[in-house]
Amino acid sequence: METIKSIFAKKLLEVKAVKLQPDEPFTWASGWRSPIYTDNRKTLSYPALRSFVKIELCHLIQEHFPEADAVAGVATGAIAQGALVADEMGLPFCYVRPKPKDHGMGNQIEGELPAGSKVVVVEDLISTGGSSLKAVDALRQAGLQVVGMVASFTYGFPVAEEAFREAGIQLFTLSDYEHVVAEAAKTGYIAENDQPVLAEWRKNPSEWRKE
Repeated sequence: METIKSIFAKKLLEVKAVKLQPDEPFTWASGWRSPIYTDNRKTLSYPALRSFVKIELCHLIQEHFPEADAVAGVATGAIAQGALVADEMGLPFCYVRPKPKDHGMGNQIEGELPAGSKVVVVEDLISTGGSSLKAVDALRQAGLQVVGMVASFTYGFPVAEEAFREAGIQLFTLSDYEHVVAEAAKTGYIAENDQPVLAEWRKNPSEWRKE
């Protein structure tokens, strides 16, 4: 029987929310060269897929963080997903900016949660985990209790896994890099000899094919 991770990986590939190009790598904003590019925001444009993501994120929260009584989305990618989840669960919602605004009220957290709320953070994509954990820090500094995080997708980098351990945050995702590569191989999206290349990148992405 297919798992949710395999099913969602297939859906991401179908709508081209994930693109794999081992022979023509992308360049990320960080400067890293990468054989994969992920844009989970595309899922918002497909009503059935949007509902799938919403419901399955809710299932992850209900299974792993049943004590959560508020939801926070990480700007900008997870604002919409977080709001959809909060609406489905009937919970208060806020979103967290990467840094405080430099005008107006100077808010980093937009919205208002009851003091001491047990917050589950919704994220769309986990790479190194840095921006996601900055949101966790902001929520904690605001006096909120972060019970954990759910996300659509993770690359599963060792550096991210270590950062989440150090922050004391459990992360659960709908799919991940390994399942996307497996589904891509199964459908012929990538060739068999692409798989070692993709595995090599995941081990040390910052140095892969560095110019």
